Amino acid sequence: MMMTTLLLVSLMLQAPASQSHDQVKERGAHVMGFDQDKTVHSFRLHPDGGAVDISVRDRADTANRDAIRSHLPHIAQMFGDGNFEAPMLIHGTKVPGTDQMAAMKNRIRFVYVETSGGGRVDIFTTDANALRAVHEFMKFQIADHHTGDTTAVTARAK
Repeated sequence: MMMTTLLLVSLMLQAPASQSHDQVKERGAHVMGFDQDKTVHSFRLHPDGGAVDISVRDRADTANRDAIRSHLPHIAQMFGDGNFEAPMLIHGTKVPGTDQMAAMKNRIRFVYVETSGGGRVDIFTTDANALRAVHEFMKFQIADHHTGDTTAVTARAK
């Protein structure tokens, strides 16, 4: 893992400032451990935080579903510890909101939830500054992953 991280950082330092969506998908597959074209990322902004939801496109694709289920609990733990290295490795740049979220890690909760098609990380905060950082992070994810998700704040599904 350390060698992989060093290799990715080295490649990013050599890469041009603007990253193509294909580069994001390629690095994402490497860092996340599942095929980006066979999965769907969704990012939602909520009044109390947000949600990162990743599912397989084909419900019979248990290999990618299981890889999602392996990756997301790890991400929830890393983010909870204030470690946002994975988004930087995937996107090839410092991801907006991550410095603030790391600094305010004790004011934000990251909760993994298994879903039928993969998994979700629910993000919760009651702190206004942390909420701004979470929303900044989510808006960047929506744009860089080309998800087409709304950047409007919506209520959590019950």
